[in-house]
Amino acid sequence: MTPATRQEVLGLYRKVLHIAKNWQSASGQLEETMREKEYIRNEARTLFRKNKNVTDPKLIKQCIEECEARIEIGLHYNIPYPRPIHLPPMGLAHKQGRTLRHQEKLRKISKPIYLKSHDEIS
Repeated sequence: MTPATRQEVLGLYRKVLHIAKNWQSASGQLEETMREKEYIRNEARTLFRKNKNVTDPKLIKQCIEECEARIEIGLHYNIPYPRPIHLPPMGLAHKQGRTLRHQEKLRKISKPIYLKSHDEIS
């Protein structure tokens, strides 16, 4: 990891923690706000620790883009949780044999960048 990339990643981590510190839930209830703040901190810790040993520049760039996308979506919609995705028809079909390879391909294509790591840690 280059020093510039390292600084960018650390800056994103600080930004996420700053967002968590100043977060206010959409409902305005104190209990829900605290729960959402804790979720943001735990999600950031988990994902940044999981990816701390990544050395491939392409993968690092992808992780940075995912982080930026999740920040922007979370701030825009005022929801810290990942937004649901809409799968194509038969997208949730069971994996059986060779006939559903196309469905697996569609499932991968339809997953937005901000959810790439969410399924891995959930």
